[in-house]
Parts: sequence; C-alpha cells; structure tokens
Amino acid sequence: MSLSSVMNNAVSGMNTAQTQLRVVSDNVSNVNTPGYIRKIADQQAYTNQGIGAGVEVARIRLATDRFLQAAGMSAGAEAGRQTVRYELFDRIQSLFGDPGADSGFFSQIDNLFAAFAASAENATSGPARQDAIYKTQALFDESARIAKQIQGVRADADGRVQSAVERANALLEQIEKLNTEIAKATVIDGDATGAENAQANLISELSELMDVRVAPRSVGGVEIRTGAGILLAGQGAAKLEYTRAGAVTSETSFGDIVVVEPSGQKKILSESLTSGEIKGLLELRDVEAPATAERLGELMAKLADELNRAHNASASVPAPMVLTGRNTGQSLDTALAGFTGKTTIAIVNAQGVVQSRAEIDFSGGAITVNGVATTPAAFLTTLNGQLGGATASFNNGVLSIDAGAPNGVAIAEDPTTPSNKAGRGFSHYFGLNDLIATDRPSNYDTGLTPASQHGFTPGETLTFRFSDPASGTKIRDVVFTVPPGGDMASLITALNDPATGIGRQGSFALSATGEMVFTGRGNPAPSLSVAEDRTTQVPSGVSMSELFGLGGVRASRADGFTIRSDIAKDPSKLALAQLNLTAPAGTPALGKNDGRGARLLADAGQAATRFAAAGGAAGGSMSISRYASELSGDIGGKATIAKNRATSAEALYTEATKRRSSAEGVNMEEELVLMTTYQQAFNASARLIQAATEMYDTLIGMVR
Repeated sequence: MSLSSVMNNAVSGMNTAQTQLRVVSDNVSNVNTPGYIRKIADQQAYTNQGIGAGVEVARIRLATDRFLQAAGMSAGAEAGRQTVRYELFDRIQSLFGDPGADSGFFSQIDNLFAAFAASAENATSGPARQDAIYKTQALFDESARIAKQIQGVRADADGRVQSAVERANALLEQIEKLNTEIAKATVIDGDATGAENAQANLISELSELMDVRVAPRSVGGVEIRTGAGILLAGQGAAKLEYTRAGAVTSETSFGDIVVVEPSGQKKILSESLTSGEIKGLLELRDVEAPATAERLGELMAKLADELNRAHNASASVPAPMVLTGRNTGQSLDTALAGFTGKTTIAIVNAQGVVQSRAEIDFSGGAITVNGVATTPAAFLTTLNGQLGGATASFNNGVLSIDAGAPNGVAIAEDPTTPSNKAGRGFSHYFGLNDLIATDRPSNYDTGLTPASQHGFTPGETLTFRFSDPASGTKIRDVVFTVPPGGDMASLITALNDPATGIGRQGSFALSATGEMVFTGRGNPAPSLSVAEDRTTQVPSGVSMSELFGLGGVRASRADGFTIRSDIAKDPSKLALAQLNLTAPAGTPALGKNDGRGARLLADAGQAATRFAAAGGAAGGSMSISRYASELSGDIGGKATIAKNRATSAEALYTEATKRRSSAEGVNMEEELVLMTTYQQAFNASARLIQAATEMYDTLIGMVR
C-alpha cells in the first residue's frame, strides 16, 4: 500500500468520524425536543476497484421503529376518538343534573306527580293548582332546554369536525411538501433526516385526527392512506371537503366529509374511519347524541300523553264553554273509523247541572248518538242535533265542541265499555281536553288501518336516508314517490317495493295501533332518517314524516310541549273533577270539591304505557317513572363507559409513546459513549496522517 493510500484512508476516517460526531451532537442537542427521533449514521468500508480505500458514511437515517410507530399512531387515534366522545357525552350527562338532587331533571318528574297528589287532597286550593301547573311547565321547559342543548352539543361537534378537517388539510399539504424535500435529498445522497423528523411529527398529529397507514416510498418520503386505502399523501396531497351544517343546510342536517384524491377521484371519508378524533366527533354527533335526544323525546311524549289521558277523562268546574282538540292528521271519516265502546258528551250550566247529553256508541262497527244511527259523514249533524244547541265542528284535522254561553262542555267515558281507538278514548284521541299542547304530532299510534285513507297527494316525494347504525355514515338515499290509491295498504306496498321504495334496505309495517314501524335488513340493520320531505297531508297540513314519526322527527319532540295556554293563565280551568253520569236530573254532575281527576293526574306516572323503541332501547310496556329511571341509568352508564374507555385509551397511548420514545429517542449515556468512541477514532486517523507525514519526510530526506 502506498503512503498516499494510507493518507487517503486516514482522511476518510477523519471525515467519517467528524460526520458521526456531528450526528451525535445533533442528537444530544435535541435530547429534550418532543417527538425528536435520533439520527444514526450508517458507515461502511469504501473500496476502489476492489481495493480497500478507507471508510464512508453510507447514509444518515432516523432510528425509526416501524412497528412501534404504527402502534403509537393506532393508540393515538383511539385516544383521540375516545377522549372527544367522553368530553362531549359528559356535557350531555351534565344537562340532566344530579339524579339524586331535587333540582335534577328526573327528580322534577317525581315532583310533578307529587304536586298533583297535593291538589287531589284539596281540589279547591288555588296555590296547589298553581304549584302543579308551575312544576309541570317547569319540567317541559327543562326538557326543551335539554333538547336544544343536546342539539347544541351536536352543532359543537360539527364545528369541531370542520376544524379537524381544516387541520388535516394543512397537515397533508406540509407532509407532501416534505416528501418533495426528502426525495430531492435522497437523489443526491444528502441528509434528509431533518425533514423526515418534521414529517414524522406531522404524521403523528394527523394520526390523532384519523387512523392512517404509512408506507415508505422508494424515492424517499412516505405514502399515507386511510385504513380503507383512500390515498391522502405520497402522490400529491389529497383535499378534504366539508361544509358545516348551518352554513348552507339546516341546523339538524349534517353532510359527509369528502376526500378528493390527488387523481381527482372523490370518496367519503367516514366510510373508512375506525378511530381518530374525527371518528369520535361523528359518532357523538350522528349516533350517541341523537339516541339520547330520541329517548328524551319518547319519555316526554309519553308523559304528555298520560297527563292528557287523565285530563281528558276529567273536567274543570265550571266546565269550559269550548273544547278544541289537537290536529289528528286525518279527515273526520278516517278519525272516526275504528272506534269501539261508548262515550258521553254533556252540556252543563255554571252549577254543573246537565242541560243536554249525547251518548255516542261505536259498538258493532256502527255509530249511534243517543240511539240515533249515523255515519261518519253525517256524524257532526247528528251530534249537534242531540246536543240541543251546542255546535261541534271539524276543520283541518281538529275537532271542536262549543256549548254556547253560558254553558260548558264535559266528557266522560262509559265506566263499563269506554270508547277506544289505538288505546285512547274519544276525547283523548281528538285531544279535546288536553293539558299539554304541542306544536306538532308527538304520538304516532295513529289508529290507521290498511283500509284507511292516508290523505297524501300522489306524486309527492319523500327522501329516505339509510346510514350505518354504529358510525352514522350514509349508505344511500332513496327518493320515494307517493303512489295513487290513497289507502294505507297501497302506501305500505309502494314503500316496501325493492325497485321504487326502500325494500332493499328494510320494510315498513302498520302496527295494530296504526304506528308505522320500520325494520331494517342485514346485521347490523341500517338506521333510517328523512333527508327531505315534500309531502303534505290533507286536511291536516302535516308531512308524512311528522304524522308517522319517521327519521329524526322523534328526536326533536322534547322541545315542543307546553301547558295549554288558557290553563296556564287561569288555574281554575285545570280539570281536577270528573263528570258524574249517574247524577239525578237537576242536580250538579260536577263538584268543586271533587279531586278524582287530580288523582288520575297524580297516578299517571305509575300507569303502564307502551314505549316505542328509541335510541337503541327496545321499549315495551312500563310506567313513566320506570322509563325515566332507566333513561337516567342509561345516560349515567354510558358516561361512565365513555370515561373508562377514554382513560384506558389515554393510558395505552402514553405507554405506546414511552416505548416508542425509548426505542427512537435520545439516550444520553449511549450518545456520550459514541462521542468518546468517534473522538478516539478521529484522533487515531489524525495520528495515522501524522505518521504518514513523518514517513514522507524521512523518504524525502533519504533521497536528498
């Protein structure tokens, strides 16, 4: 070996040691930098034409552990998902207050029934009546507040979805820019570790927003895809598009996050997400919050219905001059069809003495009024003739009875065979003496049969949306057109048609009480909502989704209830008595001291009623109090589960981060050992150069 070769070997050793020292010093200086991955300089023997020519640094790389990186990103995504779910669901739980406190929402239900019980003890007490009205209105006001706040939580989640989308877009653009820098450095064998470190931190931040898969590119940098393979970066940066609800859509309508791949192809992001903050926000917004709102709506609808059942079976003293019902969503002919049993409408004077009465008998499928046979078309005429001057009318789905001054109207069911349709008596079905009013249909036991006329105009359209029950991701929209025919049988048949209806996703059926029930196909079955409803029923003016409670209508019911306005203004109009059908002629059939109606109101919370499936709960027959108790436990249980999952996910993420940091981070002791090693290597190479120089000098001296 020539002296020049020795000199070159020594120089290569010095250069390599100097590079190693630079790498070590960079690692040491970043020992406390969060997310920093230590650098490693891989050195190898350098050969020239098969002859050893020293040493060189082959490349400078990061000490990345692909397995730990993937585990850390997966744990980070799940922590982001569970943390945001717990944070928002905890807000929902707090809306209901402490179940054990008197001020809590569920405690107010018990307080309401206790107030009516106090009124039953002293039916003439004005303060007791006022207290019952106040507590009833306060409860429904509280339910309206909670319902609006739940929607507010959904809107907040939606706003955070948009913020997360904007952050993801910014991260993807930066990651792609760094891909370009890394590729350039790779081509010229440069040091790309600085850009790679910055890129790794950006990827970690992105993984907290959504679950991603990362693969190295042969030219340097990385390719990023979602778990389902949607390309996000590596061949250009993808663009996520999302419009927050309320900007161009209604407050309760939420859109999809669309990924525009670098090729221009558009895909729905939520279809591929399994974890990450965006996933958690979508689950809370589209599944968990609506489920809670739907169960709250079901509770308040049944509470209002049971209070109305008791109030319709009672009468105020003096009786009101006019009883005006609620919108039945049906024509009078359709509404009268299907009744059984007997009911009595009485016209009483100010002292409660009956002036005239009409016993309506629906037995045997026929209708008689005081024994006079009639038909649905002639019902009002016959009824008015038997009431002796009182006037009954039916307009836009609403039945009204006017006794004429100075008399009043009172209604009572036959004690042996009370009237009944879909589980409601005559007055209750038409809402003639409701205590709780609502601005929309809230009970969907319509009493309709397959032969009933539905009242919707052929050609009107309704757009159904089917979504994944777990994630809320849209599966497909189906536009349904109301068919000719006019009866419920033809409507159900058209709805269930696989070609023109929703038959591929599930089927509708009409229950014995006239409720439209949807059953989805598959496991899990898709959930149904209504994206657009352009139907209007004649004569009521309500839409099909409102009449049958289709889609998200059921979840919005809790904010529509209030005490009937005339009762709220005048507590004496609270119906706490009952009409005595056996009172002798000329004696009062209504008494001020009668508290039987108040007792019915007080006992309404314990009466068994049928709850529909709502918010993931199966429903069934139970009391208002039991359903409220189960709802309270369900909300608390879900909040606890969400907290435990968030805690576990955070702990797993912390452990994964520690292990990754242990493998990829800077160890000061190791770096100091390496620093000493490379200093010695540098000194050794320097001494070799010095020795070679001395040998040169000696040889030159010999020549001289």
